[in-house]
Amino acid sequence: MNTSNEISQVPSPRASVELHLPDGRVLCGPRSTPVGSFLKALPEWNPHDPIVGAVVNGELRELTHPISMDSRVRLVKMSDPDGSGIYRRSVTFLLVTAFEEIFPAADIAIDHSMSSGGFYCSVINRGPLSKDELIAVEGRMKELVEADLSFERKVVPVQEAIDYFQSKNQDEKVQLLSYRSKGTLGLYKLRDRCDYHHGYMVPSTGYLCWFALTPMGDGFALRFPRRRAPNELPPMPDSKKLLATFREYNNWLVRLGIENVGALNSAIKTARTSELILISEALHEHRIAEIASLVMERSKEARIVLVAGPSSSGKTTFSKRLAIQLLAQGISPFPLELDNYFLNRELTPKDENGEYEFESLEALDTVRLLADLQRLVAGEEVQLPRFNFGRSEPGNVVKLEKGQLVILEGIHGLNPRLLPGLSGRQTTRIYVSCLTQLNLDRHNRISTTDTRLLRRIIRDARDRGYSAQQTISRWASVGRGEKKHIFPYQENADEMFNSALVYELSAIRLIAEPLLRQVVFGTPEYIEAKRLLAFLQWFLPVEGGLIPDNSILREFIGGSILKNFTLWRKGKDSAEQTKQH
Repeated sequence: MNTSNEISQVPSPRASVELHLPDGRVLCGPRSTPVGSFLKALPEWNPHDPIVGAVVNGELRELTHPISMDSRVRLVKMSDPDGSGIYRRSVTFLLVTAFEEIFPAADIAIDHSMSSGGFYCSVINRGPLSKDELIAVEGRMKELVEADLSFERKVVPVQEAIDYFQSKNQDEKVQLLSYRSKGTLGLYKLRDRCDYHHGYMVPSTGYLCWFALTPMGDGFALRFPRRRAPNELPPMPDSKKLLATFREYNNWLVRLGIENVGALNSAIKTARTSELILISEALHEHRIAEIASLVMERSKEARIVLVAGPSSSGKTTFSKRLAIQLLAQGISPFPLELDNYFLNRELTPKDENGEYEFESLEALDTVRLLADLQRLVAGEEVQLPRFNFGRSEPGNVVKLEKGQLVILEGIHGLNPRLLPGLSGRQTTRIYVSCLTQLNLDRHNRISTTDTRLLRRIIRDARDRGYSAQQTISRWASVGRGEKKHIFPYQENADEMFNSALVYELSAIRLIAEPLLRQVVFGTPEYIEAKRLLAFLQWFLPVEGGLIPDNSILREFIGGSILKNFTLWRKGKDSAEQTKQH
């Protein structure tokens, strides 16, 4: 037992704290100072690639986060994935606030992303904005930026948030929040407007220096920088076909009565899940049949069908379902594998880091590919290559039947440099992507990239034995390849197929959550896994047993009847007539 003489006084905590940066630098300042105040002293604090957040002891934080203990800190810039997300979220809130102040009786919907760096927005409860009206909204946004107003954040009970949105007649937000399992919600306030956002914000409007509003279709584009050039606005590309595909999917959602996640959860809650799945799959099948009919109409001259799209879009299942539709209409397509046209490993180009760039068009023997295709459609016998362990070897000898089509699937299918010797009339180009139009609500969109990443996480875990952490770590590289080799050519497509399914994130949730929870804390992938877990919480789960076995979603969750489906190759490539050399 301690006596009074043995009792020692515990020293008071020091008034300062230290921030330890990855390169060994140490910053010191008063306890409870916001992390952003520390970082402003760094030479990296510059307007060309602004610091918009920080990773503090392994957790993503806003710049307003107070530092109460010695911490390990990593900078988050606009050129980082998390930083670009913080900027996009903040500039969206800025837009909605400025729009409401000018048009209080109307609203806008942040419909979908654009590959050039921006969001397509539509106007609700009034006609499209005129050029002068759009200029007025952009001008009001710039005034708010000049005022450098704070984004105030507070955590409130969910019911308090519901009461607020009810008072604003924002029914879709009320419906969504009625299914929230967590008892609290983080609300942001800018001037008199409050809203919630799936993720963090910059501290104030003064950070939002780069944006523009541009007329587009019946709506307009909110433009902002892309990561590789964080202080520049990229030019607006022609996106008429992509926009039309998004609008088509939106019409599907209206037909289903599911225009946001709150409505989806209500449908699941009221046992409409089977109906949603059946109608969603029927719409897919109808669209594939339409594309097959187009291929048929063009087949006398266009004997080559090119299928392209980004990772985890469902290209493989789409190609097989397209082939089945063509078979039903009397055409037997021949599947040609682009991967067999890889050059020998020593001829493969390398990137700036000295790594093999397998996604580059120059990694393929395009000269031989063009020659083989021209001879095939001319009815000649052709020996195809086979790529095996880094080497090109002789493969099957093939001869097409009269009128037989070739289906060629690969990421470069829409690149005009893939087959420069063929005219557009000789090919049918199809772009496949998961173009999610369903959003949390009007102002909180669902990223198409998030949906594809979740698809890939569960497929990689099942088919390749990869952990979620491994898949997430590779995703940035995948995205760079898509921006370079796929997205610039998507408008070259003759037809686009949207592989998104209205119910899929509810079905993916039960499979993805256990995988995401295994990502190790303290790793860069942990922050992304935590964000995806929080995102999936908005969805009521759906059991996978109701999903048809030919669904595109089965390519990722497993159980696809098409997994081992192969076309019976007629002619010289049949089982009895194939020659190996």
